[in-house]
Amino acid sequence: MTSISLSVVRPPGLLDNDGYLGQQMMRADVIGARYFYFDHATRDDRPLRPGLGFDGRIDLLAPDQATGVLDNVEAIARQTRVNGFINMRVDDDGVLRRMPLLVTYHGVMHASLSLAAAMRVLGASSARVTSGRDGLSLRIGQREVPVDASGYALLRFNGPSIHYGSIPAVEVLAGRVQAASLRGKVVFIGSSAAGLNDLHVTAVDHNFSGLKLQSVLAQNILDGRMLRVPVWGGMVALVTGGLLACLLGWLFVSGRSLALLAAVSLSVAALLLALATAAFLHAGMVIPVAVPLLVLGLLQVLCIVTRQVFYRRHAQRWRQQLENARQVTIESMSAVAETRDPETGAHIKRTQNYVRAIARQLQRTGRYLDILTEEYIQLLFLSAPLHDIGKVGVPDHILLKPGPLTDEEWVTMRKHAEFGRRIILSAADRIEGDNFLIIAGEIAATHHEKWDGSGYPLGLQGTAIPLSGRIMAVTDIYDALINRRCYKEPFPHAQSMAMMRELRGKTFDPEVLDAFCAIESEIQDIADRFRDEDVAAS
Repeated sequence: MTSISLSVVRPPGLLDNDGYLGQQMMRADVIGARYFYFDHATRDDRPLRPGLGFDGRIDLLAPDQATGVLDNVEAIARQTRVNGFINMRVDDDGVLRRMPLLVTYHGVMHASLSLAAAMRVLGASSARVTSGRDGLSLRIGQREVPVDASGYALLRFNGPSIHYGSIPAVEVLAGRVQAASLRGKVVFIGSSAAGLNDLHVTAVDHNFSGLKLQSVLAQNILDGRMLRVPVWGGMVALVTGGLLACLLGWLFVSGRSLALLAAVSLSVAALLLALATAAFLHAGMVIPVAVPLLVLGLLQVLCIVTRQVFYRRHAQRWRQQLENARQVTIESMSAVAETRDPETGAHIKRTQNYVRAIARQLQRTGRYLDILTEEYIQLLFLSAPLHDIGKVGVPDHILLKPGPLTDEEWVTMRKHAEFGRRIILSAADRIEGDNFLIIAGEIAATHHEKWDGSGYPLGLQGTAIPLSGRIMAVTDIYDALINRRCYKEPFPHAQSMAMMRELRGKTFDPEVLDAFCAIESEIQDIADRFRDEDVAAS
Protein backbone atom coordinates (compact mmCIF):
# COMPACT_ATOMS: atom_id res chain seq x y z
CA MET A 1 0.00 0.00 0.00
CA THR A 2 1.49 3.23 -1.12
CA SER A 3 0.77 6.33 0.89
CA ILE A 4 0.86 9.83 -0.65
CA SER A 5 1.21 12.88 1.49
CA LEU A 6 -0.01 16.21 0.18
CA SER A 7 1.45 19.46 1.34
CA VAL A 8 0.15 22.94 0.61
CA VAL A 9 2.83 25.51 -0.10
CA ARG A 10 1.64 28.93 1.19
CA PRO A 11 3.14 32.16 -0.05
CA PRO A 12 5.35 33.56 2.67
CA GLY A 13 3.37 36.80 2.62
CA LEU A 14 0.24 35.08 3.84
CA LEU A 15 1.85 34.69 7.22
CA ASP A 16 1.47 38.49 7.46
CA ASN A 17 -1.87 39.63 5.98
CA ASP A 18 -1.00 43.32 6.08
CA GLY A 19 2.39 42.68 4.55
CA TYR A 20 0.88 40.51 1.82
CA LEU A 21 -1.71 43.23 0.99
CA GLY A 22 1.03 45.87 0.89
CA GLN A 23 3.09 43.62 -1.37
CA GLN A 24 0.24 43.20 -3.82
CA MET A 25 -0.51 46.94 -3.75
CA MET A 26 3.12 47.64 -4.56
CA ARG A 27 3.11 45.18 -7.48
CA ALA A 28 -0.07 46.72 -8.87
CA ASP A 29 1.25 50.22 -8.19
CA VAL A 30 -1.89 51.04 -6.19
CA ILE A 31 -2.19 54.55 -4.77
CA GLY A 32 -2.64 54.53 -1.01
CA ALA A 33 -4.92 56.81 1.00
CA ARG A 34 -4.45 58.76 4.20
CA TYR A 35 -6.42 61.26 6.26
CA PHE A 36 -5.03 64.49 7.69
CA TYR A 37 -5.99 66.06 11.00
CA PHE A 38 -6.25 69.82 11.50
CA ASP A 39 -7.39 69.92 15.12
CA HIS A 40 -4.71 67.88 16.86
CA ALA A 41 -1.18 66.56 16.32
CA THR A 42 -0.08 62.94 16.00
CA ARG A 43 3.24 61.16 16.54
CA ASP A 44 5.50 61.25 13.51
CA ASP A 45 7.79 58.28 13.79
CA ARG A 46 8.45 58.08 10.05
CA PRO A 47 8.42 60.58 7.23
CA LEU A 48 5.40 60.68 4.98
CA ARG A 49 6.19 60.23 1.32
CA PRO A 50 3.72 61.98 -0.99
CA GLY A 51 5.20 60.27 -4.02
CA LEU A 52 4.44 63.35 -6.12
CA GLY A 53 6.20 66.67 -6.54
CA PHE A 54 4.99 70.23 -7.06
CA ASP A 55 6.93 73.28 -8.24
CA GLY A 56 6.32 76.62 -9.93
CA ARG A 57 4.47 79.47 -8.20
CA ILE A 58 3.97 77.59 -4.96
CA ASP A 59 4.51 80.88 -3.17
CA LEU A 60 1.08 82.01 -4.41
CA LEU A 61 -0.63 79.06 -2.73
CA ALA A 62 -1.75 78.90 0.89
CA PRO A 63 -3.12 75.35 1.29
CA ASP A 64 -4.53 74.00 4.53
CA GLN A 65 -1.83 73.16 7.10
CA ALA A 66 -2.34 69.73 8.66
CA THR A 67 -1.15 69.01 12.21
CA GLY A 68 -1.65 65.24 12.29
CA VAL A 69 -2.23 62.23 10.04
CA LEU A 70 -4.04 58.90 10.04
CA ASP A 71 -2.01 56.64 7.74
CA ASN A 72 -2.06 52.96 6.78
CA VAL A 73 -0.29 50.46 9.01
CA GLU A 74 3.45 50.28 8.54
CA ALA A 75 3.38 47.02 6.57
CA ILE A 76 1.15 48.63 3.93
CA ALA A 77 2.31 52.25 4.07
CA ARG A 78 6.02 51.48 3.43
CA GLN A 79 5.14 49.50 0.27
CA THR A 80 2.95 52.13 -1.43
CA ARG A 81 4.96 54.62 -3.44
CA VAL A 82 2.22 57.20 -4.00
CA ASN A 83 -0.43 58.30 -1.50
CA GLY A 84 -3.32 60.77 -1.60
CA PHE A 85 -5.43 62.26 1.17
CA ILE A 86 -9.21 61.85 1.33
CA ASN A 87 -10.10 64.98 3.35
CA MET A 88 -13.13 67.04 2.39
CA ARG A 89 -14.59 70.25 3.78
CA VAL A 90 -18.12 71.54 3.34
CA ASP A 91 -19.02 75.21 2.93
CA ASP A 92 -20.55 77.23 5.75
CA ASP A 93 -24.07 76.26 4.66
CA GLY A 94 -23.26 72.54 4.97
CA VAL A 95 -23.06 71.90 1.21
CA LEU A 96 -19.94 70.39 -0.37
CA ARG A 97 -19.11 72.23 -3.59
CA ARG A 98 -15.33 72.04 -3.75
CA MET A 99 -12.54 69.74 -2.62
CA PRO A 100 -8.93 70.35 -1.63
CA LEU A 101 -6.32 69.14 -4.12
CA LEU A 102 -3.35 70.11 -1.96
CA VAL A 103 -2.54 70.03 1.77
CA THR A 104 0.72 70.91 3.48
CA TYR A 105 2.05 68.67 6.26
CA HIS A 106 5.38 69.48 7.91
CA GLY A 107 6.29 71.73 5.00
CA VAL A 108 5.64 69.08 2.35
CA MET A 109 2.88 69.40 -0.25
CA HIS A 110 0.56 66.39 -0.50
CA ALA A 111 -1.98 65.63 -3.24
CA SER A 112 -5.53 64.44 -2.81
CA LEU A 113 -6.44 60.89 -3.80
CA SER A 114 -8.34 62.12 -6.86
CA LEU A 115 -5.43 64.33 -8.00
CA ALA A 116 -2.89 61.53 -7.44
CA ALA A 117 -5.05 59.09 -9.41
CA ALA A 118 -5.45 61.54 -12.30
CA MET A 119 -1.70 62.23 -12.38
CA ARG A 120 -1.01 58.48 -12.47
CA VAL A 121 -3.31 58.08 -15.48
CA LEU A 122 -1.61 61.04 -17.20
CA GLY A 123 1.80 59.56 -16.48
CA ALA A 124 2.91 62.56 -14.43
CA SER A 125 4.87 62.42 -11.20
CA SER A 126 4.90 66.18 -10.73
CA ALA A 127 2.77 69.24 -11.41
CA ARG A 128 3.57 72.91 -11.79
CA VAL A 129 1.67 75.76 -10.15
CA THR A 130 1.05 78.54 -12.67
CA SER A 131 -0.60 81.95 -12.50
CA GLY A 132 -2.61 83.34 -15.40
CA ARG A 133 -5.18 85.99 -16.25
CA ASP A 134 -7.99 83.95 -14.73
CA GLY A 135 -6.13 82.76 -11.62
CA LEU A 136 -4.00 79.88 -10.37
CA SER A 137 -3.75 76.47 -12.03
CA LEU A 138 -1.99 73.13 -11.60
CA ARG A 139 -0.39 72.21 -14.93
CA ILE A 140 -0.15 68.44 -15.37
CA GLY A 141 1.45 67.87 -18.74
CA GLN A 142 -0.94 69.55 -21.15
CA ARG A 143 -3.77 69.57 -18.61
CA GLU A 144 -4.60 72.72 -16.70
CA VAL A 145 -6.47 72.24 -13.42
CA PRO A 146 -7.91 75.48 -11.98
CA VAL A 147 -7.44 75.95 -8.23
CA ASP A 148 -8.02 78.79 -5.82
CA ALA A 149 -5.41 80.29 -3.51
CA SER A 150 -6.13 77.56 -0.92
CA GLY A 151 -5.58 74.74 -3.41
CA TYR A 152 -9.29 73.88 -3.75
CA ALA A 153 -11.08 72.91 -6.97
CA LEU A 154 -14.78 73.21 -7.78
CA LEU A 155 -16.71 70.01 -8.43
CA ARG A 156 -18.58 69.61 -11.70
CA PHE A 157 -21.28 66.97 -11.38
CA ASN A 158 -22.87 65.02 -14.22
CA GLY A 159 -25.88 64.37 -12.03
CA PRO A 160 -26.75 62.75 -8.70
CA SER A 161 -24.61 59.96 -7.22
CA ILE A 162 -26.60 57.25 -8.97
CA HIS A 163 -25.08 58.44 -12.26
CA TYR A 164 -21.64 57.34 -11.04
CA GLY A 165 -21.16 53.57 -11.26
CA SER A 166 -20.20 51.38 -8.33
CA ILE A 167 -19.65 47.66 -7.79
CA PRO A 168 -20.50 46.08 -4.43
CA ALA A 169 -17.57 44.21 -2.87
CA VAL A 170 -19.69 41.08 -2.48
CA GLU A 171 -20.04 40.89 -6.28
CA VAL A 172 -16.26 40.92 -6.68
CA LEU A 173 -15.71 38.30 -3.96
CA ALA A 174 -18.34 36.07 -5.52
CA GLY A 175 -16.54 36.23 -8.85
CA ARG A 176 -19.44 37.79 -10.63
CA VAL A 177 -17.42 40.72 -11.97
CA GLN A 178 -15.41 40.21 -15.17
CA ALA A 179 -11.91 41.63 -15.12
CA ALA A 180 -12.45 42.99 -18.62
CA SER A 181 -15.17 45.28 -17.35
CA LEU A 182 -12.62 47.12 -15.18
CA ARG A 183 -9.71 47.14 -17.59
CA GLY A 184 -8.58 50.61 -18.60
CA LYS A 185 -10.54 52.33 -15.82
CA VAL A 186 -9.60 54.11 -12.62
CA VAL A 187 -11.08 52.17 -9.72
CA PHE A 188 -11.48 53.67 -6.26
CA ILE A 189 -11.76 51.03 -3.54
CA GLY A 190 -13.39 51.93 -0.26
CA SER A 191 -16.59 52.03 1.75
CA SER A 192 -19.62 54.26 1.47
CA ALA A 193 -21.29 53.06 4.64
CA ALA A 194 -23.38 55.72 6.35
CA GLY A 195 -21.90 54.70 9.69
CA LEU A 196 -18.55 56.09 8.61
CA ASN A 197 -20.10 59.57 8.26
CA ASP A 198 -18.83 59.71 4.70
CA LEU A 199 -22.09 60.78 3.03
CA HIS A 200 -22.18 64.44 1.99
CA VAL A 201 -24.75 67.01 0.94
CA THR A 202 -24.04 68.39 -2.53
CA ALA A 203 -25.89 70.63 -4.96
CA VAL A 204 -27.21 67.59 -6.86
CA ASP A 205 -27.61 64.93 -4.16
CA HIS A 206 -28.00 64.89 -0.39
CA ASN A 207 -26.26 61.52 -0.01
CA PHE A 208 -23.09 61.59 -2.08
CA SER A 209 -20.43 59.20 -0.74
CA GLY A 210 -16.87 60.42 -0.29
CA LEU A 211 -15.61 57.60 -2.50
CA LYS A 212 -17.75 58.75 -5.43
CA LEU A 213 -16.77 62.37 -4.84
CA GLN A 214 -13.14 61.33 -5.36
CA SER A 215 -14.13 59.77 -8.66
CA VAL A 216 -16.07 62.91 -9.67
CA LEU A 217 -13.03 65.14 -9.22
CA ALA A 218 -10.68 62.67 -10.91
CA GLN A 219 -13.05 62.47 -13.89
CA ASN A 220 -13.24 66.29 -14.05
CA ILE A 221 -9.42 66.46 -14.26
CA LEU A 222 -9.07 63.69 -16.84
CA ASP A 223 -11.92 65.00 -19.02
CA GLY A 224 -10.58 68.55 -18.89
CA ARG A 225 -13.97 69.74 -17.62
CA MET A 226 -12.84 71.61 -14.54
CA LEU A 227 -14.68 74.67 -13.30
CA ARG A 228 -13.03 77.97 -12.47
CA VAL A 229 -14.10 81.06 -10.60
CA PRO A 230 -11.94 83.72 -12.30
CA VAL A 231 -10.08 86.09 -10.03
CA TRP A 232 -11.59 89.02 -11.88
CA GLY A 233 -15.12 87.73 -11.33
CA GLY A 234 -15.62 89.61 -8.06
CA MET A 235 -14.56 92.94 -9.58
CA VAL A 236 -16.79 92.39 -12.61
CA ALA A 237 -19.71 91.59 -10.30
CA LEU A 238 -19.02 94.73 -8.26
CA VAL A 239 -18.75 96.99 -11.33
CA THR A 240 -21.84 95.42 -12.90
CA GLY A 241 -23.79 95.94 -9.68
CA GLY A 242 -22.69 99.59 -9.60
CA LEU A 243 -23.68 100.18 -13.22
CA LEU A 244 -27.06 98.56 -12.67
CA ALA A 245 -27.58 100.72 -9.59
CA CYS A 246 -26.81 103.82 -11.68
CA LEU A 247 -29.14 102.68 -14.48
CA LEU A 248 -32.11 101.94 -12.22
CA GLY A 249 -31.41 105.08 -10.20
CA TRP A 250 -31.49 107.20 -13.34
CA LEU A 251 -34.71 105.56 -14.53
CA PHE A 252 -36.28 106.10 -11.12
CA VAL A 253 -35.20 109.73 -10.77
CA SER A 254 -36.35 110.51 -14.31
CA GLY A 255 -39.85 109.43 -13.29
CA ARG A 256 -40.15 106.20 -15.27
CA SER A 257 -42.96 103.89 -14.27
CA LEU A 258 -42.49 100.95 -11.93
CA ALA A 259 -43.59 98.66 -14.76
CA LEU A 260 -40.70 99.89 -16.91
CA LEU A 261 -38.27 99.49 -14.00
CA ALA A 262 -39.48 95.93 -13.46
CA ALA A 263 -39.18 95.15 -17.18
CA VAL A 264 -35.62 96.51 -17.28
CA SER A 265 -34.68 94.58 -14.14
CA LEU A 266 -36.09 91.32 -15.51
CA SER A 267 -34.39 91.84 -18.88
CA VAL A 268 -31.02 92.57 -17.29
CA ALA A 269 -31.39 89.62 -14.91
CA ALA A 270 -32.22 87.32 -17.84
CA LEU A 271 -29.21 88.64 -19.78
CA LEU A 272 -26.86 88.11 -16.82
CA LEU A 273 -28.14 84.57 -16.28
CA ALA A 274 -27.78 83.81 -20.01
CA LEU A 275 -24.18 85.09 -20.06
CA ALA A 276 -23.32 83.18 -16.87
CA THR A 277 -24.87 79.99 -18.31
CA ALA A 278 -22.97 80.37 -21.58
CA ALA A 279 -19.69 80.96 -19.71
CA PHE A 280 -20.37 77.87 -17.58
CA LEU A 281 -21.24 75.57 -20.46
CA HIS A 282 -18.62 76.68 -23.00
CA ALA A 283 -15.68 77.81 -20.88
CA GLY A 284 -16.21 76.18 -17.48
CA MET A 285 -16.29 79.66 -15.94
CA VAL A 286 -18.38 80.29 -12.85
CA ILE A 287 -19.21 83.99 -13.06
CA PRO A 288 -20.54 85.37 -9.74
CA VAL A 289 -23.78 86.99 -10.86
CA ALA A 290 -25.40 86.72 -7.44
CA VAL A 291 -24.22 90.21 -6.45
CA PRO A 292 -25.66 91.99 -9.55
CA LEU A 293 -28.89 90.00 -9.23
CA LEU A 294 -29.10 90.90 -5.55
CA VAL A 295 -28.50 94.55 -6.43
CA LEU A 296 -31.29 94.36 -9.01
CA GLY A 297 -33.68 92.79 -6.54
CA LEU A 298 -32.88 95.20 -3.71
CA LEU A 299 -33.08 98.24 -5.99
CA GLN A 300 -36.38 97.07 -7.42
CA VAL A 301 -37.79 96.71 -3.90
CA LEU A 302 -36.28 100.06 -2.91
CA CYS A 303 -37.79 101.76 -5.96
CA ILE A 304 -41.22 100.31 -5.19
CA VAL A 305 -41.04 101.31 -1.52
CA THR A 306 -39.69 104.78 -2.31
CA ARG A 307 -42.28 105.37 -5.02
CA GLN A 308 -45.06 104.25 -2.65
CA VAL A 309 -43.76 106.60 0.04
CA PHE A 310 -43.62 109.38 -2.56
CA TYR A 311 -47.18 108.63 -3.70
CA ARG A 312 -48.37 108.55 -0.10
CA ARG A 313 -46.74 111.88 0.67
CA HIS A 314 -48.09 113.31 -2.57
CA ALA A 315 -51.54 112.06 -1.62
CA GLN A 316 -51.14 113.60 1.83
CA ARG A 317 -50.12 116.91 0.30
CA TRP A 318 -53.07 116.69 -2.08
CA ARG A 319 -55.41 115.98 0.81
CA GLN A 320 -53.89 118.86 2.74
CA GLN A 321 -54.37 121.13 -0.25
CA LEU A 322 -57.95 119.91 -0.55
CA GLU A 323 -58.42 120.52 3.16
CA ASN A 324 -57.00 124.00 2.78
CA ALA A 325 -59.24 124.67 -0.22
CA ARG A 326 -62.22 123.44 1.77
CA GLN A 327 -61.33 125.66 4.69
CA VAL A 328 -60.72 128.67 2.44
CA THR A 329 -64.11 128.07 0.80
CA ILE A 330 -65.86 128.01 4.15
CA GLU A 331 -63.94 131.01 5.46
CA SER A 332 -64.70 132.97 2.30
CA MET A 333 -68.39 132.24 2.66
CA SER A 334 -68.12 133.14 6.37
CA ALA A 335 -66.52 136.46 5.44
CA VAL A 336 -69.52 137.21 3.24
CA ALA A 337 -71.81 136.46 6.18
CA GLU A 338 -69.79 138.70 8.51
CA THR A 339 -70.20 141.69 6.20
CA ARG A 340 -73.95 141.56 6.73
CA ASP A 341 -74.14 140.12 10.24
CA PRO A 342 -74.20 142.60 13.12
CA GLU A 343 -72.59 139.95 15.31
CA THR A 344 -68.80 139.99 15.64
CA GLY A 345 -66.15 137.72 14.19
CA ALA A 346 -65.41 136.66 17.75
CA HIS A 347 -68.90 135.17 17.88
CA ILE A 348 -67.94 132.90 14.99
CA LYS A 349 -64.72 131.81 16.72
CA ARG A 350 -66.55 131.12 19.97
CA THR A 351 -69.32 129.08 18.38
CA GLN A 352 -66.74 127.10 16.36
CA ASN A 353 -64.94 126.06 19.52
CA TYR A 354 -68.16 125.49 21.45
CA VAL A 355 -69.50 122.99 18.92
CA ARG A 356 -66.20 121.09 18.82
CA ALA A 357 -66.02 120.92 22.61
CA ILE A 358 -69.62 119.64 22.87
CA ALA A 359 -69.08 117.05 20.10
CA ARG A 360 -65.98 115.68 21.83
CA GLN A 361 -67.77 115.50 25.17
CA LEU A 362 -70.59 113.51 23.54
CA GLN A 363 -67.95 111.27 21.98
CA ARG A 364 -66.26 110.68 25.34
CA THR A 365 -69.57 109.68 26.94
CA GLY A 366 -70.28 107.19 24.16
CA ARG A 367 -73.13 109.16 22.57
CA TYR A 368 -73.63 109.17 18.78
CA LEU A 369 -70.37 107.31 18.12
CA ASP A 370 -71.60 106.26 14.69
CA ILE A 371 -71.78 109.96 13.72
CA LEU A 372 -69.11 111.66 15.78
CA THR A 373 -65.97 110.53 13.93
CA GLU A 374 -62.89 112.75 13.99
CA GLU A 375 -63.58 113.79 10.40
CA TYR A 376 -67.18 114.73 11.26
CA ILE A 377 -66.07 116.77 14.27
CA GLN A 378 -63.52 118.61 12.14
CA LEU A 379 -66.15 119.37 9.48
CA LEU A 380 -68.50 120.52 12.23
CA PHE A 381 -65.81 122.91 13.45
CA LEU A 382 -65.16 124.26 9.95
CA SER A 383 -68.85 124.58 9.07
CA ALA A 384 -70.05 126.38 12.21
CA PRO A 385 -69.17 129.89 10.88
CA LEU A 386 -71.76 129.43 8.11
CA HIS A 387 -74.70 128.97 10.45
CA ASP A 388 -76.02 132.50 9.83
CA ILE A 389 -74.88 132.98 6.23
CA GLY A 390 -78.54 133.31 5.23
CA LYS A 391 -78.67 136.72 6.91
CA VAL A 392 -77.13 138.17 3.73
CA GLY A 393 -80.66 137.91 2.35
CA VAL A 394 -82.30 139.87 5.19
CA PRO A 395 -82.80 143.62 4.59
CA ASP A 396 -80.64 145.96 6.70
CA HIS A 397 -83.62 147.72 8.31
CA ILE A 398 -84.61 144.38 9.84
CA LEU A 399 -81.19 142.85 10.41
CA LEU A 400 -79.76 145.97 12.10
CA LYS A 401 -82.91 147.13 13.88
CA PRO A 402 -81.97 148.07 17.50
CA GLY A 403 -85.36 147.34 18.98
CA PRO A 404 -87.89 144.50 18.93
CA LEU A 405 -89.06 143.23 15.55
CA THR A 406 -92.67 143.30 14.45
CA ASP A 407 -94.46 140.06 13.60
CA GLU A 408 -94.04 140.80 9.91
CA GLU A 409 -90.34 141.54 10.40
CA TRP A 410 -89.89 138.28 12.31
CA VAL A 411 -91.32 136.35 9.38
CA THR A 412 -88.65 137.91 7.16
CA MET A 413 -85.90 137.38 9.74
CA ARG A 414 -86.74 133.71 10.11
CA LYS A 415 -86.29 133.21 6.41
CA HIS A 416 -82.50 133.50 6.92
CA ALA A 417 -82.38 129.79 7.84
CA GLU A 418 -83.89 128.82 4.48
CA PHE A 419 -81.74 131.40 2.68
CA GLY A 420 -78.63 129.86 4.27
CA ARG A 421 -79.62 126.35 3.25
CA ARG A 422 -80.16 127.43 -0.38
CA ILE A 423 -76.91 129.36 -0.57
CA ILE A 424 -74.85 126.46 0.73
CA LEU A 425 -76.64 123.76 -1.27
CA SER A 426 -76.27 125.77 -4.48
CA ALA A 427 -72.50 125.68 -3.91
CA ALA A 428 -72.57 122.03 -2.82
CA ASP A 429 -74.28 120.98 -6.07
CA ARG A 430 -71.10 121.92 -7.96
CA ILE A 431 -68.82 119.71 -5.81
CA GLU A 432 -68.36 116.07 -6.78
CA GLY A 433 -67.67 113.22 -4.37
CA ASP A 434 -67.56 113.58 -0.59
CA ASN A 435 -69.30 116.92 -0.10
CA PHE A 436 -67.98 118.89 2.87
CA LEU A 437 -70.75 121.50 2.63
CA ILE A 438 -73.52 119.05 3.58
CA ILE A 439 -72.97 119.59 7.32
CA ALA A 440 -72.78 123.37 6.78
CA GLY A 441 -76.15 123.21 5.03
CA GLU A 442 -77.66 121.21 7.90
CA ILE A 443 -76.43 123.73 10.47
CA ALA A 444 -77.68 126.76 8.53
CA ALA A 445 -81.10 125.19 7.96
CA THR A 446 -81.79 123.65 11.38
CA HIS A 447 -80.00 125.54 14.15
CA HIS A 448 -83.25 127.35 14.97
CA GLU A 449 -85.30 124.15 15.20
CA LYS A 450 -86.38 123.15 18.73
CA TRP A 451 -86.47 119.76 20.42
CA ASP A 452 -90.21 120.04 21.10
CA GLY A 453 -90.97 120.96 17.47
CA SER A 454 -91.77 124.64 18.06
CA GLY A 455 -88.79 125.95 16.10
CA TYR A 456 -88.41 127.11 12.52
CA PRO A 457 -88.25 126.94 9.53
CA LEU A 458 -89.69 123.39 9.31
CA GLY A 459 -90.84 122.70 12.86
CA LEU A 460 -88.73 119.54 13.14
CA GLN A 461 -88.92 117.65 16.42
CA GLY A 462 -86.48 115.46 18.43
CA THR A 463 -83.94 113.39 16.52
CA ALA A 464 -85.52 114.49 13.23
CA ILE A 465 -83.30 117.54 13.73
CA PRO A 466 -79.77 116.72 12.52
CA LEU A 467 -77.23 116.38 15.33
CA SER A 468 -75.22 119.27 13.89
CA GLY A 469 -78.25 121.56 14.17
CA ARG A 470 -79.00 120.48 17.74
CA ILE A 471 -75.40 121.19 18.83
CA MET A 472 -75.36 124.54 17.04
CA ALA A 473 -78.64 125.57 18.71
CA VAL A 474 -77.09 125.23 22.19
CA THR A 475 -73.94 127.18 21.31
CA ASP A 476 -75.73 129.93 19.37
CA ILE A 477 -78.23 130.67 22.11
CA TYR A 478 -75.62 130.53 24.89
CA ASP A 479 -73.38 132.97 23.04
CA ALA A 480 -76.31 135.29 22.36
CA LEU A 481 -77.20 135.32 26.06
CA ILE A 482 -73.75 136.14 27.45
CA ASN A 483 -72.90 138.82 24.87
CA ARG A 484 -74.29 142.24 23.96
CA ARG A 485 -76.61 142.43 20.98
CA CYS A 486 -78.14 145.48 19.31
CA TYR A 487 -81.40 144.59 20.95
CA LYS A 488 -80.17 143.51 24.45
CA GLU A 489 -77.48 143.72 27.12
CA PRO A 490 -75.39 140.63 28.08
CA PHE A 491 -76.53 138.26 30.83
CA PRO A 492 -74.06 136.85 33.37
CA HIS A 493 -72.81 133.34 32.75
CA ALA A 494 -74.58 131.80 35.74
CA GLN A 495 -77.91 133.36 34.78
CA SER A 496 -77.47 132.26 31.19
CA MET A 497 -76.78 128.66 32.25
CA ALA A 498 -79.86 128.67 34.48
CA MET A 499 -82.04 129.98 31.67
CA MET A 500 -80.74 127.26 29.33
CA ARG A 501 -81.35 124.47 31.84
CA GLU A 502 -85.01 125.55 31.99
CA LEU A 503 -85.20 124.91 28.24
CA ARG A 504 -83.89 121.31 28.53
CA GLY A 505 -86.20 119.01 26.57
CA LYS A 506 -88.00 122.01 25.07
CA THR A 507 -85.60 124.02 23.00
CA PHE A 508 -82.57 121.77 23.51
CA ASP A 509 -81.77 118.09 23.03
CA PRO A 510 -81.33 116.89 26.66
CA GLU A 511 -78.18 114.85 25.86
CA VAL A 512 -76.55 117.73 23.99
CA LEU A 513 -77.39 120.21 26.77
CA ASP A 514 -76.05 117.79 29.42
CA ALA A 515 -72.78 117.50 27.48
CA PHE A 516 -72.63 121.31 27.30
CA CYS A 517 -73.18 121.68 31.05
CA ALA A 518 -70.58 118.96 31.82
CA ILE A 519 -67.85 121.09 30.24
CA GLU A 520 -68.99 124.41 31.70
CA SER A 521 -65.48 125.48 32.70
CA GLU A 522 -64.16 124.74 29.20
CA ILE A 523 -67.02 126.76 27.71
CA GLN A 524 -66.15 129.71 29.96
CA ASP A 525 -62.49 129.48 28.92
CA ILE A 526 -63.52 129.66 25.25
CA ALA A 527 -65.77 132.65 25.94
CA ASP A 528 -62.92 134.46 27.72
CA ARG A 529 -60.32 133.61 25.07
CA PHE A 530 -62.43 134.93 22.17
CA ARG A 531 -64.08 137.87 23.93
CA ASP A 532 -65.59 140.68 21.84
CA GLU A 533 -63.14 143.52 21.21
CA ASP A 534 -65.31 146.23 22.77
CA VAL A 535 -65.75 144.14 25.92
CA ALA A 536 -62.05 143.39 26.12
CA ALA A 537 -61.21 147.08 25.71
CA SER A 538 -63.55 148.11 28.50
